[in-house]
Amino acid sequence: MKGQTLLMIPGPVEFEPDVLQAMGAATTSHLAPAFVDAFGRALERMRDVWRCPSGQSLVVAGSGTLAMELAGANLVEPGDRALVISTGVFGDRFEDLLSRHGAKVTVLRAAVGDVVGAAEIEAELERERYKLVTVTHVDTSTGVRMDVRQLGEMGLRHGALTVVDGVCSVGGEELRQEEWKLDVVLTASQKAIGVPPGLALLMASPRALEAFHARRRPVGSYYADWSKWLPVMKAYESRATSYFGTPAVNLVAALDVSLGQIVAEGMVNRCVRHARLARAFQAGIDAIGLTYVPARAEHRAHTLTACYVPEGVDVPTFLREVQSAGVTIAGGLHPEIKARTFRVGHMGSVRASDILATVAAIETGLRRAGHRFAVGAGVAAAHRVLSE
Repeated sequence: MKGQTLLMIPGPVEFEPDVLQAMGAATTSHLAPAFVDAFGRALERMRDVWRCPSGQSLVVAGSGTLAMELAGANLVEPGDRALVISTGVFGDRFEDLLSRHGAKVTVLRAAVGDVVGAAEIEAELERERYKLVTVTHVDTSTGVRMDVRQLGEMGLRHGALTVVDGVCSVGGEELRQEEWKLDVVLTASQKAIGVPPGLALLMASPRALEAFHARRRPVGSYYADWSKWLPVMKAYESRATSYFGTPAVNLVAALDVSLGQIVAEGMVNRCVRHARLARAFQAGIDAIGLTYVPARAEHRAHTLTACYVPEGVDVPTFLREVQSAGVTIAGGLHPEIKARTFRVGHMGSVRASDILATVAAIETGLRRAGHRFAVGAGVAAAHRVLSE
């Protein structure tokens, strides 16, 4: 639609027309046969996207923060030890969340832009016995991607459950939950899953469910208690109904549509597409001469990019000028670097033309904000990658 800016923030993202059509359809009863079928199908399709055929899908109305609560509240009890691997704001959130549920929390915190190495995690698991280990796959505040492939095996060796915050990765980054032996992987609807905000999504392994059923105390959160939601999920998947809270009917219908599109694309193809678009965007950023928050290229996410603005460029002015050029991007989020950074989401239904438009708008914003560089170099570099 003319006059509408392109939304290129790290969520919400742009959504496919069929997904929006499902959102805008007349709301049905949560007991209607068509909705029951859509909900059950969405729960089944989640296993394909998470690559976890033996997992239990959970879909609950709420944000990504609720998805974190659905993991933490059900898997720790007062006195349990939890290890938090933090590469930014959202890793740090787990420290507060788990502490509120009575866990004794240790944090391995990376310097801004860096990761916590596998050897450091292994050494800490050897030093102390933990019930739970959490990690943020891609931290939205820094754009840092952690390699989570070894984490499940580490957890198994040391008797710890592994929880992956995949809010900014599931559906865009390579993830093989069952093969990598990860116990819980959580996300939210509004990022690479491609559905408007409002759904907390989680996949629990049989090992996680076993640990939940072995709890000694009731879950401290009424709304997040798995014992309330598991019968609902199992009923819908068997094409029956069960009630705890009214599901977000239109959002679930949209989720079914989007997951169907993701499964049709195929997870291998989808991850390859996200990696290619990220390479193109970051080639454009390199050509403009900007630097990244992630300290090393191999730790840059494929779903978003976090960059430093050039010296002397005012971030609010720059963001306004980019918006006036037709693209909305995000400012910084991490408190240590917020005043010097911006973030661009490139996940979900993003296409090559969106990447080129965004690089062009960033060039326009930088030029209008007073930065001098070879105008057009970024677009040309991005186009070269996309043309390969």
